[in-house]
Amino acid sequence: MKKLLLASAALAMTCTSGLALAEHHQKGGMEHKNEALHSVLMHERRTGDKARDKYRNPGKTIAFFGVKPTDTVVEYVPGGGWYSRVLAPYVASEGKFVGLTFAPDPLPFGDEAKERIRGFPEKFPTDVAEWTGMPSAQFSAYTSDNVSEELNGTADFVIIPRMMHNLMRWNIADSEIKVMRNMLKEGGMLGVIQHRAKDGTPFSYADGNKGYLRTDTVVKFIESQGFELIKQSEVNANPKDTADYEGGVWTLPPRFGKGDADKAKYTEIGESDRMTLLFKKLP
Repeated sequence: MKKLLLASAALAMTCTSGLALAEHHQKGGMEHKNEALHSVLMHERRTGDKARDKYRNPGKTIAFFGVKPTDTVVEYVPGGGWYSRVLAPYVASEGKFVGLTFAPDPLPFGDEAKERIRGFPEKFPTDVAEWTGMPSAQFSAYTSDNVSEELNGTADFVIIPRMMHNLMRWNIADSEIKVMRNMLKEGGMLGVIQHRAKDGTPFSYADGNKGYLRTDTVVKFIESQGFELIKQSEVNANPKDTADYEGGVWTLPPRFGKGDADKAKYTEIGESDRMTLLFKKLP
């Protein structure tokens, strides 16, 4: 136990300093050695998605997480399906792809929005089938308050792309992470990609309401939920992002929150600077 506590403390100190704990540096890029993943990334279905690869680095990110085609992967709040169009065809043939979204009732949304969320489990498999050309029966989806008991303890990975800020600002992080933890196998992995505030940014800015969180905030919170930080990567870093905009992360592309004002400037910056973290479920 003493050894575990010391290791955890060392990891937290490293995160606070903003240094990467570990990186995958392999000749040619792991995603290109993985023919199955490379084939998915190059598929014509992603023609409209590829322009954002230079910011989102899906191949390097998935390789860093260590996701294999035989894994059961849960994607949290898939949204428009950008990551789903990579993950679903990558794992669905030999593994399993599952969509998971918020429990609607605690959300600060109106009734109409909550009703759309309640329809996610029925709609999402059909959407993935249309995106991938695979049968909808190969996919499943749940709201976090209605996860099948049979799924608990079966997932190899849960991946949260750019959503931790919403969990924090809507005060639902505890309940949502608990559901994800239950879905994971013993020793299962939780991958987080999140807009990153600079170290030392005041909490009044980095509380999620601007879209940015500090790395140490995310690490401490997730470790408090029964996880251990295994490693982190700079694969989704963007040093051009100052992460201090009055309008938050939505100032940058693809949202361009200020409209045409300074659009060339924000286009040059690109999408946000992001932390990429991998946690392991503890016993």
